[in-house]
Amino acid sequence: MTDPVITATPPADAIPTGNRRWLWFALATVALWGVWGAFAGLSAQHGFPETLTYCVWALTMIVPAVIVMQREKWKLDISAKAIGYGLAIGLLGAGGQMVLFYAVSTGPAYLIFPVISLSPLVTIAMSFLILRERTNWLGALGVVLALLALPMFDYDPGGAAVKGLGWFVLALIVMLCWGVQAYFMKTANNAMSAESIFFYMMVSGLMLIPVALLMTDFSKPVNWGWDGPWLAAAIQMLNAIGALLLVYAFRYGKAIVVAPLSNAGGPLITAILSLLLEGVIPGPLKTVGLVLALLASIFLALAP
Repeated sequence: MTDPVITATPPADAIPTGNRRWLWFALATVALWGVWGAFAGLSAQHGFPETLTYCVWALTMIVPAVIVMQREKWKLDISAKAIGYGLAIGLLGAGGQMVLFYAVSTGPAYLIFPVISLSPLVTIAMSFLILRERTNWLGALGVVLALLALPMFDYDPGGAAVKGLGWFVLALIVMLCWGVQAYFMKTANNAMSAESIFFYMMVSGLMLIPVALLMTDFSKPVNWGWDGPWLAAAIQMLNAIGALLLVYAFRYGKAIVVAPLSNAGGPLITAILSLLLEGVIPGPLKTVGLVLALLASIFLALAP
């Protein structure tokens, strides 16, 4: 990790308009989350519940948080505004994950995840209306293509019939949580350091570990071997570092561009890795989604 990642971040208004630093952070996030997505399911396949995987993820957040705070000589922003922003970002992200655990137990994942994938739409709308963020026609086209591509990654038109709409409400809650979280991640960077934001994200994640433990069915066997929690830790570390770099991407870039790029690029990398490592050929709908995501990523990367 290079020095620009972990040195003190200047005020947002001091960052040059043409600065492309956001792009490198966003692309690094895409790469890390793409690899994470390709292996994220291994823990559950080896008998380690997803709720416990959440606990492991929350613990892995400690490592990058401590590293960046040490480089900042533990200059933590402790104003009421900073604490409020930090906890809001962390609890929206972790709380959304808690709701997702319950949603997938009551409804079809093939419909829930396409709804959740539209969370950048919330971020874009808030950034457009409140922050007055704008981009050129290339960026706007990239945003549209990304929003079209995201639901295609998980939608399965051949799924079984679904009864009830409770799952849909839960999916909307998760979508709103993660969309608003990304918006706050951008606005918080104007009031506090990126390192403090991530520190509070880490604290928030740890706060919800008891909830994840209560949601875990310990009556079923749990794999406590190396391919259980330890494998989960190695995989979730990619997620944790990606989350840190995403904070920096929002620090230097427009939320209206960073949100769709990070959300569309990750699944694209995941799909490519799955194809190379497992020979998994995507269906027609997912193939269209991958093409749209690729074009979206290129356009968003070229946008100012």
